[in-house]
Amino acid sequence: MAISKAAHDYHERMFPGYQSKLLKTDPEFIERFDNFAFDEVVSQVQLDDRTTMMSHLAYLLGCQGIDEFRSMLPAALNFGVTPVEVKEIVYQAVAYLGIGRVFPFLHVVNDVLIQRGVALPLESQATTTTENRLKAGEQAQIDIFGEGMRGFAQSGPEESRHINHWLVDNCFGDYYTRKGLDHKQREMITFCFLAAQGGCEPQLTSHAAANMRLGNDKEFLIKIISTNIPFIGYPRSLNALRCVNEAVNK
Repeated sequence: MAISKAAHDYHERMFPGYQSKLLKTDPEFIERFDNFAFDEVVSQVQLDDRTTMMSHLAYLLGCQGIDEFRSMLPAALNFGVTPVEVKEIVYQAVAYLGIGRVFPFLHVVNDVLIQRGVALPLESQATTTTENRLKAGEQAQIDIFGEGMRGFAQSGPEESRHINHWLVDNCFGDYYTRKGLDHKQREMITFCFLAAQGGCEPQLTSHAAANMRLGNDKEFLIKIISTNIPFIGYPRSLNALRCVNEAVNK
C-alpha cells in the first residue's frame, strides 16, 4: 500500500516540502491515516479550505490536541486563514473551554506567528467597552438565538442569576462582538469546541440550532463533523451528529 497521489498532493499543499518521521517509523499507520484523512475524507466532504482549517483548529482546541494544533496551524495559515482569525478562534475558546485549557494554545499561536514574521500584538478587534458590553452582548444573543434571549441577563434563580449575566456581558459581549469573525463563523467554531470536548450535549444541541438559524444548515454541520473525524474520532462525532438531528427535530 502507498500514499495516494491525492493524499500526497493535499499534504504537500499543507506542509510544502515536509516529510513526516512516521513514514519511516510507522509507515503502515501513516499510509492509512493520510489516505483516509487527506484523500477519502477530503474528496467526500466538499468544504472550502479556510472553513475546513478553521474547524480543525477549533476541534483541536476542544479536544486539547495541542501537538496536532501546533502542526496544523501553519497549514491553516498556508490555506488562507488569517492571523486575526486564528487569534479570534483561540480567544473565543476561553468562554467554552476556560483559560486553564486555552492558555498553552495562545502561546503556540504566538510562537508560530512570530516565526512567520507577524508583528504582535495584532490590531485590536474589540468593539465594546466595559460600559456597553452587556447591551451589545444581549443584542448578539438576540441576533443569534432569537428574540427570546432578550432579558436573559436578568433571568433565572437569584442565587445563580449572575452566571446568566456573565454569559451575556462576558461570553457574548466580550467575544461575539469582536471583529475578525462574523456570527456564522463564531457559531461554527463554538459547535466545534463543544463537540470536541464532549459532555456538553445540551449546549451542543442548542448551538446546532443557532448555527442552522444563521444559515449553517444541517448539511453544513454534517460536513464539519465529517471533516474532523480523523482529528476527534468516531464517538464524539456520532454524539455531535445526534445533537444536530435533535436540533432539527425540535
